[in-house]
Amino acid sequence: MKVPLSYQRTEYDCGPTSLLNAISFLFAREEIPPDLLRYVMTYTLDCYNEKGEPCKSGTSQMAMMFLSSWLNQYAKAKKLPVVSEYLSGDRVRISQNSQIAAALQQGGVAVVRLVYGCEHYVALTGLSDEAVELFDPYYRKRPFAIPGIEMLWDKPCAANRRVAFTIFNGPAGTPYSFGPPESREAVLIFNENTRKTPETTIEYFL
Repeated sequence: MKVPLSYQRTEYDCGPTSLLNAISFLFAREEIPPDLLRYVMTYTLDCYNEKGEPCKSGTSQMAMMFLSSWLNQYAKAKKLPVVSEYLSGDRVRISQNSQIAAALQQGGVAVVRLVYGCEHYVALTGLSDEAVELFDPYYRKRPFAIPGIEMLWDKPCAANRRVAFTIFNGPAGTPYSFGPPESREAVLIFNENTRKTPETTIEYFL
């Protein structure tokens, strides 16, 4: 059974929460090994703030890169049909033939770093017309005043936002923009048992 996705419990755990949301989106509850949750939490939340306090600066790009590689090795050891790929820089974009768009069309998830007041992680879970559906783990009730960002309340197991393609590649200060290339990263995650082939996916960028 698929379960509703989760919101972060603190101001800092958007990274591990989005990674675990990706797993929950891709796999039924009974398919997920419980130790996977423990490892995700162990390997993330690795940053210290300016006062030297642990975990209070979120998750580093190095941790995300490591977690992506580790997930592939864990999959082999546990016979879990999950595969991951790490992207950074200019490869992190929403456009025709981009790797993120292809991953979403194939039923995968992209856990991405973007701008939401500060650097923030969310899970992109699908494409819809000229927008991306995503689950933002930072709980919010108020709608956005910015055109192109829509709140979703009827997809608890998949998405709570619908964001226009143009927002992601827009000005760095706009919520949900990817920001400058040097700070961009994404972890693509797939369930190999449900992954669609490129031949069966729909092209949204015409």
